[in-house]
Amino acid sequence: MVKGLVIAAPHSGSGKTLFTLGLLRALRNQGRHVASAKAGPDYIDPGFHAAATGKPCINLDLWAMGEAMAGALAGAQAASADILIIEGVMGLFDGPQGAKGSTADLAAALGLPILLVVDTARQGQSIAALVQGFRDFRPDVRLAGVILNRVASDKHEAILHGALSGIGATVLGALRQFDSLSLPSRHLGLVQAQENQQLEAFIESAASGVARETFLDRIFESAAPLANHPQHGAFPLPPLAQSIAVARDDAFSFAYPHLLQGWQRQGAELRFFSPLADEAPPKADAVFLPGGYPELHAGKLAANGRFLNGLKAFQGLIYGECGGYMVLGEGLIDASGARHAMAGLLPLATSFASRKLHLGYRQLQPLAGPWQQALRGHEFHYSTIARQGGGEPLFRASDATAADLGHMGQRIGNVMGSYAHVISVAA
Repeated sequence: MVKGLVIAAPHSGSGKTLFTLGLLRALRNQGRHVASAKAGPDYIDPGFHAAATGKPCINLDLWAMGEAMAGALAGAQAASADILIIEGVMGLFDGPQGAKGSTADLAAALGLPILLVVDTARQGQSIAALVQGFRDFRPDVRLAGVILNRVASDKHEAILHGALSGIGATVLGALRQFDSLSLPSRHLGLVQAQENQQLEAFIESAASGVARETFLDRIFESAAPLANHPQHGAFPLPPLAQSIAVARDDAFSFAYPHLLQGWQRQGAELRFFSPLADEAPPKADAVFLPGGYPELHAGKLAANGRFLNGLKAFQGLIYGECGGYMVLGEGLIDASGARHAMAGLLPLATSFASRKLHLGYRQLQPLAGPWQQALRGHEFHYSTIARQGGGEPLFRASDATAADLGHMGQRIGNVMGSYAHVISVAA
């Protein structure tokens, strides 16, 4: 029976991503078959997981997918592994207001224990109150152990161990100077894994730290059997068409693995191409332009005539999400204020010079194609709409609390898109 473990923390910035990467590689270096998943809608961390394990990482999002789909995806991901390691999102109990979607909710749904990574800097005996509170807050969430991060000295570690022994908490590691390892970041998070030339050395250094400063075998043994979920019926979002040309490179990298795999399992053929390499969409029934970082490559994209002319000549359905939506517009204004001509297939101009954070879950009611069912998705971008002309709205949108956000996206003929990243059909 496949075992699993969830890595969580009291708050963001505690060091769980760095620890997770080190743990994944350290277990792999022991000869174990390790699979991974990331809680929530994050696109970037899964790329680092894949680099650490050598296997694709999936997203598990209880709010967007529902328990049945998340459970089926977890089961399928873990099917050929010795252990499934799931990295949580934000703090353990943080999630959409008034709905299931936190790391704790996911762990409870999958029947998996929590390994809690705690930032111990500037903290002594008070750690006992913090850990006890997280351990006992919900009876359906089980704490397998604690990883002490940012431990300053032997004396500091002794104080922490003494405090936690008083409440019966199990310490499975104490990490020192672990934060001397760092990864470069940009406006949507870490610089993507495929862009980091030093990533392999970084992951091996993290793995060495985890292997040296934790009880690695005990961590493996603390994992519990994954709750039994059927692996069928996990991919309800219909494909855009029978054959789909999918943009994939550093500018168009935000495509959920479960979505693409789901389309393939439903019989769709995916044909990948690179706009940055000036490749035109290959022959297909539809084009999918996922999100990514077109704002960082706007000049190159604007100069790539084969790509842009290929889009303009394409006769089938064209669908863009977030960055892909921006490229379907008439122009993209970069951070310096320079305007770059895009495909011009939608009456839209977007700006990265005028920034505003748009972040949150989205409930989407389609008003036009390509789907008819109610959807759930996510929005995360800093660019803004500088100008928007006519066209049919694509979605009626609301947030996770059902607060109305009005219309989102647009469609003209067979070309359509929005800032929303679709995750699943609404459960």
